[in-house]
Amino acid sequence: MRSKFGLLLLVVGLGISVVACGSVPQAAIDAAKAAVDQAVTAGANEYAADAMKAAQDAQAALDAELKVQEGKWFKSYTQATELAAALKTAGEQAVTAAAAGKEKVKGEATGLVAEVKTALEEAQTLLAKAPRGKGTAADIEALKTDLANAATALTDAESGLTAERFLDAKAKAESAKNAVAAVKTAVETAMAAKKR
Repeated sequence: MRSKFGLLLLVVGLGISVVACGSVPQAAIDAAKAAVDQAVTAGANEYAADAMKAAQDAQAALDAELKVQEGKWFKSYTQATELAAALKTAGEQAVTAAAAGKEKVKGEATGLVAEVKTALEEAQTLLAKAPRGKGTAADIEALKTDLANAATALTDAESGLTAERFLDAKAKAESAKNAVAAVKTAVETAMAAKKR
């Protein structure tokens, strides 16, 4: 009887040791983290902020679960394996969303640059016809400077497109568009005032 009891204790002890030493799903964790790194490289922080946030939340959940298991005597990495799979999926979705977001912003920036080029030419032509007279020279020079700054911003936007910095290109093109619109408005207002 004692030998059966001793054998039973040995089997239970061995079972406890095996459960207590559950292994970390390192391959799944590494694959998940690689997917997140790929999302960062693809520009998900800039072009797919929501998808990147979801991946970061999944990363935090996995890290928290791993920490919980570290402190346990009887470790179980079932949930950590599931969380690693969810993180990998979130990372892959962020990569896809970043590519789509990048293409969308590229299209917007490209269209905006073309629009501003045309508007800049129109504003330059309009400024050449601006009414001149006493006290207008300084105003006209200021408007010329504004158009020159807009042209510089437009050149920077085109450089941003070439370098695939699409958000920067879009921001520069929008800045140029606003400056050109302000000049056109100022000249049109002056022309209308002169007609009165």
